[in-house]
Amino acid sequence: MKKSLLSVLVAGLFAVPALAFEPFAVKDIRVEGIQRTEAGTVFSYLPVKVGDTLDDEKAAQSIKALFATGFFKDVRVEVDRDVMVIVVQERPAIAKVDFVGMKEFEKDVIVKALKDTGIAEGRIFDRSLLEKAEQELKRQYLTRGKYGVNITTTVTPLERNRVGVNFNVEEGAAAKIKQINIVGAKAYQEKELLSQLELTTPGWLTWYTKNDQYSRQKLSADLEKLKSFYMNQGYLEFAVESTQVSISSDKQDVYITVNVTEGERYQVSSVKLAGDFAIPDEELQKLVLVKAGDVFSRGRLNDSTKAISDRLGKEGYAFANVNAAPEIDKEKRKVAFTIFVDPGKRVYVRRINVTGNTKTRDEVIRRELRQMEGGWYDADRVAASKLRLDKVGYFTEVAVETPAVPGTADQLDVNLKVTEKPTGNLMLGLGTSSTDKVILSGSIAQNNFMGSGNNVAIQVNSAKSYRTYSFSYTNPYFTTDGISQGFDVYHRTVNTSSTTLAYYTSASTGGGVRFGFPIGEKESLSFGAGLDSTDITTYDDSPQYYKDFVNQYGNKNLTIPMSANWVSDGKDSYFFPTRGTFQKAGIEVAIPGGDLTYYRASYQLQQFFPLNSKFTLMLNGEIGYADGYSGDGLPFYKNFYAGGVTSVRGYKAASLGPITNTDGTDYRIGGNRRVIANAELLWGIPGMEKSFRMGWFFDAGQVFGKDEKMDFGELRYSTGLSAAWISPVGPLKFSYGMPLNKQDTDKTESFQFQLGTTF
Repeated sequence: MKKSLLSVLVAGLFAVPALAFEPFAVKDIRVEGIQRTEAGTVFSYLPVKVGDTLDDEKAAQSIKALFATGFFKDVRVEVDRDVMVIVVQERPAIAKVDFVGMKEFEKDVIVKALKDTGIAEGRIFDRSLLEKAEQELKRQYLTRGKYGVNITTTVTPLERNRVGVNFNVEEGAAAKIKQINIVGAKAYQEKELLSQLELTTPGWLTWYTKNDQYSRQKLSADLEKLKSFYMNQGYLEFAVESTQVSISSDKQDVYITVNVTEGERYQVSSVKLAGDFAIPDEELQKLVLVKAGDVFSRGRLNDSTKAISDRLGKEGYAFANVNAAPEIDKEKRKVAFTIFVDPGKRVYVRRINVTGNTKTRDEVIRRELRQMEGGWYDADRVAASKLRLDKVGYFTEVAVETPAVPGTADQLDVNLKVTEKPTGNLMLGLGTSSTDKVILSGSIAQNNFMGSGNNVAIQVNSAKSYRTYSFSYTNPYFTTDGISQGFDVYHRTVNTSSTTLAYYTSASTGGGVRFGFPIGEKESLSFGAGLDSTDITTYDDSPQYYKDFVNQYGNKNLTIPMSANWVSDGKDSYFFPTRGTFQKAGIEVAIPGGDLTYYRASYQLQQFFPLNSKFTLMLNGEIGYADGYSGDGLPFYKNFYAGGVTSVRGYKAASLGPITNTDGTDYRIGGNRRVIANAELLWGIPGMEKSFRMGWFFDAGQVFGKDEKMDFGELRYSTGLSAAWISPVGPLKFSYGMPLNKQDTDKTESFQFQLGTTF
């Protein structure tokens, strides 16, 4: 017969039991009522073992210990002769978590957030944790401005002591910022101050940026921007006194009021340096941007201290401490600064650690580094290393940290964390067009072949107009000191019958080898040699210019092209640069020994200017000149062309330049001189800055024939919008252009796009 000695719930854990029993030696322990929990798990939490003496106190301790696990909602201790019997009632487990009506968030994001509160599949169900989960879900919605959200939960019992948790969400509409007021401003108009803030009232782009939805984090950042604006204009004592955020009764409109105190405007009376400089004082003085008599600017002062810190970093003083201490004269409204310089100890790099490269080999990354292990730390070399890794095009992000080595004062590690991106394209296509019938196309391009950093590309295109079969290979580190080597083989056919060009067909087969030599951190020279065999066919309706060339030089020509190129690349990014200069000068010369001798020379200058944190101005200029020599003429298929997404947008590709008329139809024949100029205002899309960028462009350009005067009055102009996207299948360029001075003979095309790069 079983006799109950102690039955205790949570509320009675510390009560004096009504029934007591005589202590006894436990011969066995039995667990009853468990369904999912293993008996061994219960035994592991019990403070009583077989052979111990069980009394009232140890029985109470056992109950308390089992309740503390959170697995059970009821625990009893009973005695059956000399056997300790643990009778439990398990809490149900969560079998599934579902959401109904949730559109604002991805399910995986919310599941992760709720898991942190204790509500997740496989966890023990606890009603109190469910209430916390509801509050967390509501908090997530409040961060998106949905103050009218209504969340109800349903708990459904399931077999085997499990439950399903269902969140029913009525999201409602997001509250919008109706008005932002700045109170207390006198020196500047409220409109100018509001332009400094990210938060704003609804506008034409806020449906995407969400800047018309209130966020405490965004408001804090905006208040700091407002403070920086005033500080940079000399208002040293500017302060935000208070902010009030209110919401309308229907929870649809948000009102923000910011109360500020401007204070007086201060001038700088003097600036001096103090401390242990480690480098000549005269050199540091040149880095100070704030001068006596200037209006105080916190930005310029911070730039000065940073410049000094960076300069010390070049000499290995990685932990230099540079601070500016002000002395304020309120009566005269002047402020004097003493910049204290403490270089600390000179440090060297113990180790360079690379993480995140699951595909790219370590050596491919390390060969781009300019900071060496065991050498003195150099901030410029670390920055150059990061820039070089950014520009190889293998990574979406490169993060650098330089933590001190614990327990030392003169060592640090350089930690590089890279985020890899797909560097290969595999495209297969089957399509039709009105001009090319069936088009079979395909390409395989891998810029980081098997993580080696080598480039391999195969292209097949069966379009009637331009058919291409090519293979290219480049090893950027053919030698350890950075000499590159590559080769190309190709077979191309051209049939211009369905294009804007005058009618001819050609078939070219050839190949070549290339070598590149670095001559500086940003400059390189490359040389190439090749062999090309081209068959030309003209027709009755081909221009006489084409027929004369074939009559004079034959319809099959073997050429030996030699090339030389100089490149200076100072851009700060491979795909989406924001600052820096890019230059390229090249010449291709078909040397004697072949059937034709000619040359083609070109030069490009491109500059990027950051206007602010959001906008970049790009200026680009290109010129090209080509001709024959040694009594030979320039092959007409080596002419320059212009028009299209890579030159003057809004005009059809290769449609600008000299014209020939055949049977009443105008055809383009290209020219031996080309001029291109582009100006483009670029900006990123919030949240997609590393993969998508838009622009407003102004293009100009023209191609001139050998016998034509180079008249810049003949330039064609266009303007419009552009977009560049680093898509999963490769870089894409789009443009919608509008010609500004179209002539009757010009051929236009508003929408244009380009996928990847040309071979």
